[in-house]
Amino acid sequence: MEKISMLFRLGIKYLQRYRRRYGFLFAALVFCFAIVSFITSSKDGMHENVYYTAQSHYAGDIIAVGYNPNVRTGHHLNTEEISVILEAAAVSGINPKSVIFRTFYGDRGIVYFNGNALTQKYVIGCDWENEEYLFSKMEFTSQMNYPAGDNGIIISAPVAEQLGAVVGDSVILEVENINRAKNTGTFIIKGIVNDSSFFGYYKVYISRLSLNRLLLYNDDDCSTIGFFLNNSSAAERNRIRLQETLTKEMQTGPLVYNREEMERETGNQRSWNGSKVFLYTMEVYLSEVSDLLEAIELITYFLYGLMLIIILVSAAVTYRLILHERAKEMGVMRVIGFYGADLRIVLWTEVIILGLISIIAGFIFSLIFNGLASLVSFSWFPSFDIFLKNGRLSPLYLPGTIVVNMVFTLSILILAVILPSYRASSKKLPSLLSGEPL
Repeated sequence: MEKISMLFRLGIKYLQRYRRRYGFLFAALVFCFAIVSFITSSKDGMHENVYYTAQSHYAGDIIAVGYNPNVRTGHHLNTEEISVILEAAAVSGINPKSVIFRTFYGDRGIVYFNGNALTQKYVIGCDWENEEYLFSKMEFTSQMNYPAGDNGIIISAPVAEQLGAVVGDSVILEVENINRAKNTGTFIIKGIVNDSSFFGYYKVYISRLSLNRLLLYNDDDCSTIGFFLNNSSAAERNRIRLQETLTKEMQTGPLVYNREEMERETGNQRSWNGSKVFLYTMEVYLSEVSDLLEAIELITYFLYGLMLIIILVSAAVTYRLILHERAKEMGVMRVIGFYGADLRIVLWTEVIILGLISIIAGFIFSLIFNGLASLVSFSWFPSFDIFLKNGRLSPLYLPGTIVVNMVFTLSILILAVILPSYRASSKKLPSLLSGEPL
């Protein structure tokens, strides 16, 4: 152990002595790890943003949606159906950390203000207190009055701009109830969400009780029940379990895996005998943007592989030159009693420490790159807003991803130097002392 410690310290001294010769390799490692960290953190941030945007819109990792062909508004669950779904969730053991009830109204809601009218794509009735953590993640243009209460409404920034409305103004919301009659309510703007994605551009939030009464639902009715899980990645597995339990108690639709299947299964509701409940996950709702997500993945893997190749080539070329210059020195070390294995420990110590220092420096540079990238607005890119936060890239450094990047970088570096270092340390003493090419 004492000898290994001595060889380790010797490796540090040699790295310091030959730091200039390692300069190019150090620069290549720093640059490549910075780019690798930048692209993986940007990708993870984009995935997180699109998942959160969809999750906050649909409210859940697993969403139970009631389809009733006899109800004008389409999506509806009565209190009896709600009880059955909640009981099935308990029996199936999916153990949600929270349950969200929402009432959805389609694209016929109209907001009136000061002589202006604007049709909304989504009118959402929510329980303010139960969804506080979702609203706490949203960015508002000004301080929000939360909870908004039964007379409050939250609108998006683009809608507020087009209407010329600000927080505190009164607006009129018009919907069509189950009897196909127009019904209106007056609400006070309690918050303006800075969301210009297609999920939030034309969307308003009011209390579920207020929307139920405008639609002439019962007070406790809803359209969807969202289950937030402790582990979002287990959503599909838990959806299957919930489906198996729920099918025994009420009429359910088949499991679907993309938008096309969903539209096909729900497209002919008039042929149904009563209402059905469908269970969805975020993957179903986000299937329309899957091609863009896959393109981002491919670009990420391409750049990732390119950076690793640069590390491999830079390390292989630079290290061979360094070993050639140090051949006589290694010969002298062999003369004074060092074995080939001792030389390898010294050489590998230099490389590993160089790699660790380069990783730290590269990570710092990736923070700088991400900071500069966050200053660039991508709001001009059509439909790209769902991947962004406030129109800008927001990196996400996941511990697992960082560890994988470090392991790959060090592995490629070691792979590039292990054979040359083994050859050099195993070379015959006369060849080393003569400076013969390695």
